[in-house]
Amino acid sequence: MNAQTSPENATAPTHRPPGAPVRSVDRALTVLSILARDGEATLSQMARELGVHKSTVGRLAEVLIHHDLVEAPDGAGGYRLGVGCLRLAGATAARLDLSLEAQPVCDELSAQIGETTNVAITRDGVAINVCQAEADTAVAMRNWIGQHTALHATSNGKVLLAHLSEEDRHTVFDAGLEPFTTHTLTRPTELTEELQRIRGRGWAYAVEEYEEGLNAVAAPVFDHSGAVVAGISVAGPSYRLPPDRLPDVREPVIQAADTLSRRLGHGGRR
Repeated sequence: MNAQTSPENATAPTHRPPGAPVRSVDRALTVLSILARDGEATLSQMARELGVHKSTVGRLAEVLIHHDLVEAPDGAGGYRLGVGCLRLAGATAARLDLSLEAQPVCDELSAQIGETTNVAITRDGVAINVCQAEADTAVAMRNWIGQHTALHATSNGKVLLAHLSEEDRHTVFDAGLEPFTTHTLTRPTELTEELQRIRGRGWAYAVEEYEEGLNAVAAPVFDHSGAVVAGISVAGPSYRLPPDRLPDVREPVIQAADTLSRRLGHGGRR
């Protein structure tokens, strides 16, 4: 969980008439909307609704077919949505389902421990926090939801990193292990040994490894197939969550991870 927020610079959009590429994207999305609404449609039907020539829709359909977002007609039938749409919907649904199932677990764990709890997933070499809860008695911490956190320097991150494939772990190593504090593990051999211990014992900790004065404990969350899809953590300031208290926090975190895993269809580890 322990992570650094890196605000992205954003500028206001410039309002200008859409060019040809933008029109093509708009038309392609309209094609998908038509097929989602009607189930299937011919090029002529879609062309009439779009107000363009049939050949224009044909070119759009070819691109969408290439990406498996549309299926070509079979016999007398029309074009239909392809399996690529299912993959996109499935990815979104899985993330939304995880957040929905995680919130009550985070709330209960936070109330039990009296500290902030988070659930994180991994994407593109970083951890992304998708759920958070804070105890009423805890000093308010930052809102981590949607924030990217370091895999090698956070408790949730190390849980996720420990269960990545060897190839994906090496990709993270090759990208560089930034020393956020003097406690950050930045040597690949040292970090590899720590990840092996995490896999063996089923939990991870971070003692001031990303931020001075911030400690955390995390455990892996499994889905119905037995794959690790998230980590759940408890984090707090070192004066309330010192290293000698981490073993006391470990078991409730593991139990919360098991509870969330069961909610996602996993049979349980115990």
